[in-house]
Amino acid sequence: MAREIIRVEPLSSWLERWKAPTSAVTRHGDTIYVSGFPPFDPQTGEVLDAPIEQQTERVLEQLKMCVETAGSSLDQVLKCNVYCTSVTMFPVVNEIYARFFGTQPPARIFVNVPAWPGHFDIEIDCVAAV
Repeated sequence: MAREIIRVEPLSSWLERWKAPTSAVTRHGDTIYVSGFPPFDPQTGEVLDAPIEQQTERVLEQLKMCVETAGSSLDQVLKCNVYCTSVTMFPVVNEIYARFFGTQPPARIFVNVPAWPGHFDIEIDCVAAV
């Protein structure tokens, strides 16, 4: 079974603008793999320069758009990987993350990373069932 690349607009185009060698979503069978994204400004496609609360909401809205475009939903997310530039942001990220995933959240890991080539603090990727 071959993998399928799923474009998610406008995210896929924004990735191309950044020359990022990745796909927004890859599907294999009944499983989808969603790339992590910086918090793109939905109007301009530029990276959103904002507090961690707004960055986290934007990243999770983008993740939701990706899983839904691929025919799934946040209820079908099996595992998330959260990458953040500071562990001090953990409580704020958790509060917003809980709003998106509710009382039965998927498995998750929170990883502290030093930085990205851009001014943002968080990315979240996931694996979901279709």
